[in-house]
Amino acid sequence: MPSKFIFLDHYDSKIFKNNNINIGIIYRNYNAKKREIELAKIAKACKKSRNQLFVSNDIKLAIKFRANGIYIPSFNKTKSYANLEKRNIKIIGSAHNQKEIQKKVAQKCNAIFLSPTFYIEKSKTHLGLHRFNFLSQRNNTNILALGGISENNIRKLKLLNIKGFGGIRLFKKKPAYKRPVFVKN
Repeated sequence: MPSKFIFLDHYDSKIFKNNNINIGIIYRNYNAKKREIELAKIAKACKKSRNQLFVSNDIKLAIKFRANGIYIPSFNKTKSYANLEKRNIKIIGSAHNQKEIQKKVAQKCNAIFLSPTFYIEKSKTHLGLHRFNFLSQRNNTNILALGGISENNIRKLKLLNIKGFGGIRLFKKKPAYKRPVFVKN
């Protein structure tokens, strides 16, 4: 399972120019008319750069493009994804509270994004460091941070009990390969 995830809604060649192969690409665009065309470009780039591909909320597309897994958003309440284990497809999900975490555990998610970790404009509340750590330690699953992660607070991630993190806006501002996230240690 990758430790860093990038959420994409369209193909962006800059994302694939870094040499870090421990990155998961989550294609999350529900309304695009040319969704399959964009996903084909992203799948080809992921294969070339050896990044793992996850398709959001669409099992058929994930199987068609041979994705490594699927991403189940918090609003998806489907009971189970048991058939995917036989196909070696990883399942990751997102949650905002304890009830949603339990739902994702029931959906057999290998890892769960807990969000929003830090302040974001579109949400009235955010978890913060203490509540995030409480929820991640309370549950025996792989927890990933998501939401509000910026260059200003990326160092605070070391204070969290996480297996990795995901970003949306963080990777859209300037070329991904120049960000501190991609610098090799």
